[in-house]
Amino acid sequence: MKLALINNIIRYLNDELQLLLSAANNAHQAAIDDQSIAETQYDTLAIEAGYLAEGQSRRVESLKQAIISFEQLFEILKQRPAPHTSIKLGSIVQLAQEQTIGQYLFIAPAAAGYRCEVAGKKFTVITPESPMGQSLINQRLYDEVSITLGNTIHIDEITHLS
Repeated sequence: MKLALINNIIRYLNDELQLLLSAANNAHQAAIDDQSIAETQYDTLAIEAGYLAEGQSRRVESLKQAIISFEQLFEILKQRPAPHTSIKLGSIVQLAQEQTIGQYLFIAPAAAGYRCEVAGKKFTVITPESPMGQSLINQRLYDEVSITLGNTIHIDEITHLS
């Protein structure tokens, strides 16, 4: 199931990358277009398009790195699918409060917040850097965890770890 989940995330990231590449190309073309030449000192269309193109190019690189990270994680899990005794990168976790709705967390290197369904199970991707990820990393099955989200502290129990 993990490998199918990772494949799902890679497909999502590749789709996002294609959309972003198109948007970055459009922004680059707008930045160098003859119509973008400033007519007055207050005309900043070309400058704004340039900033947009630069920001999108950085996002493209970030997505490319995320895809590489997931491909590496896929290869690691494919070669060594040993069960996890503690939560780490690549773990699937379920908390007691999420059991009734069948929600699982996938600890991943990127794509935080991405939600999908694989094999009839609902997954939300979190990273080890997130507040929830920090609370879960290195915990074990049936450990009680304290998760601070905003100004609220949630206490929950880990009921599934794979």
